[in-house]
Amino acid sequence: MHNNDIHAVMAVLRREAPKWERPYVTSLAEERRDPFRVLIATVLSSRTQDTTTGPAAQRLFALADTPQAMLRLSPEQIEQAIYPVGFYHHKAQIVPQLCQALIERHGGQVPPDLDALIVLPGVGRKTANLVLTLGFHLPGICVDTHVHRITNRWGYVHTETPQQTEMALRAKLPPEYWIEINDLLVAMGQTICHPTSPKCSLCPLRQFCDRVGVTRSR
Repeated sequence: MHNNDIHAVMAVLRREAPKWERPYVTSLAEERRDPFRVLIATVLSSRTQDTTTGPAAQRLFALADTPQAMLRLSPEQIEQAIYPVGFYHHKAQIVPQLCQALIERHGGQVPPDLDALIVLPGVGRKTANLVLTLGFHLPGICVDTHVHRITNRWGYVHTETPQQTEMALRAKLPPEYWIEINDLLVAMGQTICHPTSPKCSLCPLRQFCDRVGVTRSR
C-alpha cells in the first residue's frame, strides 16, 4: 500500500463498516458515553469474543456501575457475573484493584490522560487508548491484534509488536483517522480479514492490500 492510499482506504472502510458487526465496546460507548463503563468493559474484553464480553459486562453493570459500588461486591460476586470471559478469575481480582486506584488517585473518576491510565492496575496502552477515544472522544490510536495484523498485512506499517504499530501509526496516520481506525479494523478483522485464511476474494480493499504474510486465503 502506498502511504497516500490511506485516504481511499478509510473512505472504503467507512462505507463498508455498517455492513459489519460493530465491536461491543463501541456500541456501549455510543449508548452512554461513560468512561468507567468503557474502561471496565475493555478490561473484560481482553482475550474474549464480543459475544461473551457483552453479556458479562451487562451482568456486572447491573450489580455496580461506579468504582464505589464495584468495591461493595466481593471478588466472588464479580467472578460469577463475568464468567466465562477469558481469565475471569484474574479479572475478578483486577477489577476491585482498578476501582480502588481510581478512588485513591483520581477521586473515583477515570482520568482523561494516557500516562495516568496506563499505570492503573490491569490497564495497558490498548485499553488506555480505547478509553481516551471512546470514553472521552480524545485523540488516541488503539492498537489491538486486528489493527496490528491488518495494517502490517496492507504494508502500511512494518512492525513486530502492537506497541511498535501504535508508534508507527502515530507518526504517519493522518490525525483525522486516529479515533475511528480501531473500530473499523476490528469490525473488518472479525468479518473478513481473519488471522488465518482471510476472505480476500470478498475484501473491498484488495486493490490496496499488499497481502504481506498471507499464504492462504479464500
